[in-house]
Amino acid sequence: MCQKLAGDGMELSPVCLGSLWVFANLTPPEMEALTQAAQRRRYAKGETIFAQGEAARRMFLIKAGRVKLCKVTLEGNELILDIRGGGDFLGEGMLTVEEEFPLSAVCLEETLTCGFTREGFENLVLEHPNIGLQVIRNLSARIDSLTQRVGSMSATHLEERLHQVLWQVAREHGRPAKEGRELAMPFTHEELSFLVGAHRVSITRAMKALREAGAVVQRGKNLVVAPA
Repeated sequence: MCQKLAGDGMELSPVCLGSLWVFANLTPPEMEALTQAAQRRRYAKGETIFAQGEAARRMFLIKAGRVKLCKVTLEGNELILDIRGGGDFLGEGMLTVEEEFPLSAVCLEETLTCGFTREGFENLVLEHPNIGLQVIRNLSARIDSLTQRVGSMSATHLEERLHQVLWQVAREHGRPAKEGRELAMPFTHEELSFLVGAHRVSITRAMKALREAGAVVQRGKNLVVAPA
């Protein structure tokens, strides 16, 4: 179904809903029901998938295209917090809490998504209760894993955390370079402060330390990141 909607002009990610951690361990009939019930939508370049402050009642897999996650500050400035592409999953928080999207998702190019509204997923669970039970188990396991990661993160230095974040972004969105991966769209220090959870001044100091250590190299407007 995704291929039909995408046509010949979009490159689809091989990742499907059934291969995501949140839907792990479903039976083949449940997987089929999940796939059939999913809603697919194609967005134009520049179109907003969800906006900051909007009720978070959707979750979806990006099947094709690229999306920027951005936030508008109180001063009216836009901060780009991340770039997501084919195979990335957004909005799973809809399953656990009633809240608003803390940021916006805007298409950088034509984009195809596959997912559910809260109402659509609830109807699916009413028809297939074990899907809901398995999702709860998967969410519990995920929370345990994230709790352990937070504990580990608090024990590491800011430079190490920043290097890990930069390497993850470079690995996903950068291109090969002799020293590691080169980012064509480097983040500002203020944007990095959101990603790492540290003050902008501390990010500036950490970046200086990483440059001196050779972990990152400034190349014009690009940033070359060595493996973390």
